[in-house]
Amino acid sequence: MKYNFLLRIRIISVLIFVFSSFLITKLFFVQVIHHDEYSDAADRQYVTPSENIFERGSIFFKKKDGVAVNAATTITGFKVAINPKEINDSEAIFSKLANIINIDHNGFLKKSAKKTDPYEEVAFRLTKEDADKIKKLGIPGVYIYKEKWRFYPGNSLGSQSIGFVGYKDNDFSGRYGIERFYNNVLSRQNNKIYVNFFAEVFASISDSLFENPKKEGDIITTLEPSVQAYTEGELETAVKKWNAKSGGIIVINPKDGSIYAMASYPDFNPNELSSAGSVSDFANPIVENVYEFGSVIKPFTITAGLDAKVITSNTKYEDKGFVYVDDKEIWNFDKKGRGMIDMQEILNQSLNTGAIFVMQKLGKEKFRQYMYDFGFNEKTNIDLPNEARSLVSNLKSSRNLEFATASFGQGIAFSVIQLIRGFSSLANGGYLISPHIVSEINYRDGSKEKKEYPIGKQIIKKESSDEITRMLTSVVDKSFKAEKYNLDKYSIAAKTGTAQIAKEDGSGYYEDKHFHSIIGYLPAYDPMFLVMYYLVEPEGKFAIETLRDPFMNTTKFLLNYYEIAPDR
Repeated sequence: MKYNFLLRIRIISVLIFVFSSFLITKLFFVQVIHHDEYSDAADRQYVTPSENIFERGSIFFKKKDGVAVNAATTITGFKVAINPKEINDSEAIFSKLANIINIDHNGFLKKSAKKTDPYEEVAFRLTKEDADKIKKLGIPGVYIYKEKWRFYPGNSLGSQSIGFVGYKDNDFSGRYGIERFYNNVLSRQNNKIYVNFFAEVFASISDSLFENPKKEGDIITTLEPSVQAYTEGELETAVKKWNAKSGGIIVINPKDGSIYAMASYPDFNPNELSSAGSVSDFANPIVENVYEFGSVIKPFTITAGLDAKVITSNTKYEDKGFVYVDDKEIWNFDKKGRGMIDMQEILNQSLNTGAIFVMQKLGKEKFRQYMYDFGFNEKTNIDLPNEARSLVSNLKSSRNLEFATASFGQGIAFSVIQLIRGFSSLANGGYLISPHIVSEINYRDGSKEKKEYPIGKQIIKKESSDEITRMLTSVVDKSFKAEKYNLDKYSIAAKTGTAQIAKEDGSGYYEDKHFHSIIGYLPAYDPMFLVMYYLVEPEGKFAIETLRDPFMNTTKFLLNYYEIAPDR
């Protein structure tokens, strides 16, 4: 009996210790972690519903030195509410308020007329100075309360990647970009913290002990704010200069998939959504749209031929300027023949006939498999919403024609992010990467999660990667005039593409509408950056004309900003 008694005492002691530890922990969260939320709740208690107090995790850019810079946060200000029952002279009160803040006249009068309603909000997002001025007036029936709202310090900087929060019906949550993809982490359940002290302490005991509660935190991105700002400026300049319908830019580490900059233009300011030109501006076309890319696909065709050993860089063929495939005549862009030339000239002069020659050497089955290996038939699973599916059904055709056009980037379509992933394998020794925009999550409980993105399978041999890099570097040396930009001491590998845009009814291609792109990596033999610009329907004739300057300017900026030593 004595033993049983001592055992019970020990069990009760352990339970008391566990409960006390839990209670102390919850007290810490209530008094320290959730201090600000309780302060806000106290300011507004009995006036507005507690669940309307806005709270959400932050999103950060990350500078090259690792310092976090706010991209999305919640800020505190004030709002004005009235009790219509206490309003005697609406016009007089409106005049007093209008001398301090911007307030809608008709809206104020309409709300002040609701004499059966004890609470109507009439002005929002006031500064402390304005709130203090109104409070000093001591107007009966006019009250000041704290409020919080979502704020984006960079305005339009990275807007399509960051996204915003908003209503869809009665649901208020992340709508685009990281705000949507990581909504579960960023959103706050408020943990019932606005009910009362004991609710905070006891209500979640069962959740904490027996369930796995939702982890809430802040998001650290891979986006570098200076790189993002610089490239957005170059993109906007190019779109406006060439009167393009739209355009895009992405800068990525081709070795590990970290995205340093990603944007399209037109963009939007998430602080002023009503100023957006179109709802389509909210989407991220780099992830959500597919395109026929044209000649930037030729390096993949050449690489496949090199890797399968059906060609070498010295292999020659006779370029007549055209070739017949399934009784259809396919021409080079200028309808000129070059005679006997080697594989390097296919890239230098962007020859359709040369790409077809290599595809025929591979055969349809091998060519299809290489295109699949480069990832063009699958999603990248980037950590952003609404990733598009590729359109590569032509690679299953029994006809030779579809394979011929696919060899130079026509008749197959996929997203920019798929193209970037595939091109990175040409740069990094042949490995598929996982493009991503989030590097870390800092949880509210103090823990951190470093996001891991393992490198995928090797799809081409390293020597194939080295050889296509040498060939693409030669393209830049001969066609891009690197010395003009004081970059002749750096190795840069790149290719341009000028593609016709397909008609919506599937009846062929527009003669006067094109998609321009340029993609390259640097330093070529040990790349830290892969850069791509594109323009949709620019007025310029070729991509080398419209996009060489922004690409080379960006290359120079990156080399200087990251202090990369010359490799030549």
